[in-house]
Amino acid sequence: MATSLGPPKSKAESAIQFATQSEQLSLLPHGQQHEHAGASTAVEAKFITPLDPVVETASGDRLPAIPVQEARKLNQLKDEVEERGAYSDVPVSGGLPQKAGRFEADVHRHEADEQTLHGDAESRNASSGAGASLRNAIPPTRTSPLFPPLPLYGPPTTMRNLHCLSFRISSFFLSLGFLAVIVLGSAFTSIPLMFRHIGLRLQFKNPDARRPFHDEETRRQTNRDEENKNWQRRRKRRRSAAKSGDNNEEDAANSAEFTPTEGGKDPLICDVGYYARRVGLDVEEFKVQTEDGFIIALWHVYNPKEYIPVSAEHRDHRSPEVFKNGFVKDGETNGASGSQYRNGDRRYPVLLVHGLLQSAGAYCTNDDDSLAFFLCKSGYDVWLGNNRCGFKPEHKLLQPNDPRMWAWNIRQMGVLDLPALVSRVLGETGFEKLGLVCHSQGTTETFVALAKEQRPDLGNRISVFCALAPAAYAGPLIGKMYFKFMRAISPGMFRVFFGIHSFIPFMMDMHSLLPGKLYGAMGYRVFSFLFNWTDDRWDQGLRDRMFQFAPVYVSAESMRWWLGRECFAKQKCILSTREENKQEDEEDESEDYLNEDYYVDKNTHSLPSERANAQPENSASSRGRTAWYDEQVPPFALWIAGSDALVDGSRLLRRFERGREPHVRVVHSKVIPEYEHLDVIWAMDMIEQVGKEVREVIWKTASPEAKATCRVPSECDGL
Repeated sequence: MATSLGPPKSKAESAIQFATQSEQLSLLPHGQQHEHAGASTAVEAKFITPLDPVVETASGDRLPAIPVQEARKLNQLKDEVEERGAYSDVPVSGGLPQKAGRFEADVHRHEADEQTLHGDAESRNASSGAGASLRNAIPPTRTSPLFPPLPLYGPPTTMRNLHCLSFRISSFFLSLGFLAVIVLGSAFTSIPLMFRHIGLRLQFKNPDARRPFHDEETRRQTNRDEENKNWQRRRKRRRSAAKSGDNNEEDAANSAEFTPTEGGKDPLICDVGYYARRVGLDVEEFKVQTEDGFIIALWHVYNPKEYIPVSAEHRDHRSPEVFKNGFVKDGETNGASGSQYRNGDRRYPVLLVHGLLQSAGAYCTNDDDSLAFFLCKSGYDVWLGNNRCGFKPEHKLLQPNDPRMWAWNIRQMGVLDLPALVSRVLGETGFEKLGLVCHSQGTTETFVALAKEQRPDLGNRISVFCALAPAAYAGPLIGKMYFKFMRAISPGMFRVFFGIHSFIPFMMDMHSLLPGKLYGAMGYRVFSFLFNWTDDRWDQGLRDRMFQFAPVYVSAESMRWWLGRECFAKQKCILSTREENKQEDEEDESEDYLNEDYYVDKNTHSLPSERANAQPENSASSRGRTAWYDEQVPPFALWIAGSDALVDGSRLLRRFERGREPHVRVVHSKVIPEYEHLDVIWAMDMIEQVGKEVREVIWKTASPEAKATCRVPSECDGL
């Protein structure tokens, strides 16, 4: 049966309707198009997944995702104008109409689900149509319980610009007030600690002596001070040697495996390359274009004695397509790493992705005990992926003041950012798969992307997924007062408070204006107050450095997904509703009860009579009915912080152990009872507790073919 938008139309009528629909989805209104700007006119919708269509312009560039109905309307009108007959009566699998396009059949299959999740089409078009005012584009009060529909903003008009300005003004004052309350709260809660420290000092006691790694902290600080002095001496000697023509000093430095090229007192700057050079490594930045046109940063960590940085042209962003045919083979000969390392001495690629409000620099703050530097020095090819916007919001067509640049949440980060990063790393290294290491929100976007309703084929490109402090279920912290406030306000009021652009951008202004030491101290106090963690297990001498790489720009819509009234904060899970979670809890409790009775009566080989027909094994066949993943999911490895109040990693592990994910193979799991949320990347014993195990798991799960071409990482012989 053919799909139609209404009664038969003439080609002229279709052309008029297509021009109208195209204008609503273009970069600029047709009346504002200047010379050469016609290339930014919307011409087609490309389906990245069945529920993620993006706009392709006449120039081949992309604009962010739009509602499925708007995308189908644009494509069908285009087909009618071009007389392509794309919605013909030619049957395909499942009796669906034939349509060119990667996921069109899936769109038809998911159409009923889309109606259920997002409400009826009439009300949705009225509230989120491209031509509607921003007031009408406010997200509906009732939305999808897991992934609410995003508002659709059309091209800029005078009215839209005025509405944007009104939201900017209201959110500036209200979000600034919200931030002030948080800062004051952190200051007041620090007062008792300050008095305790003063009291101990008056008793001639060291308040830091009770810290679990106090002796090790003291030793490391002494070593850093001595190394800073030695750096100054070596620099003076090198200058003298350069004047006299004596090369002995330079030869001695070059004989070391890793030679630092930066040193001295830490200036506390937001520069990953600088901290890499302090430990004898370096970093080059690649630009990656996502399938919806965002330009994101990908940092490559390397040993300058073994690798030559590629040109700026090579590192620039390319077309938005991912996993092109032959891209791996091309990477072996033309990729940044693939072209420089020979078979037998190649380095297996590892991609690290950061957490909420952070950048990938979080993996580079602890000198040689940083996870990124540790893996690089162990023999891996390390890449650090950053999500959209980050420190510098950038899009192929949009400007930061355009609300369309900020209409995204965790789904877009997982479905669009992560595949773009994985594709570029594999294309630069020439491998079929890579090891993926994520922390906190990075694990969330991966869990979402791999889900069978999202982008499960991404699992075919990952040899193992290492999840540090996995964020799939909410911890008790979600009940704090300020989080309850964000959950209590309606979606429309959320936008009044926090805007429709970036979330509290004033934080970034503070980052650029305040001295590094003051900003680091304030950053720790504020985030400690918000997320209830401490620095007990961190190296205090490096704490200010740790906060130089946070926060970053994130969208208000993304924070609404985390903390709004109908998303993660309410459901307390990323891929299951609260009702589903409650049902699973009841099933688990019932199963535990039955198992207990079973083992009590096992000597009599019978169960209590009232439960004779309810043996625990009978529930096994139904455990996977709510599975999130299919057979394409890669192996998982989990490192769970046992004292984490922000997320509940133990519940996720229980989900896997109970067989609710029959396709998930957990190759490693570890609960570290004393660890808090950030300890998995910043604790002083992180290398022993996490880093060495990550190094081993990545190598164990690499394919034999990949291992045959690679250098064996340190201490991984025989694995």
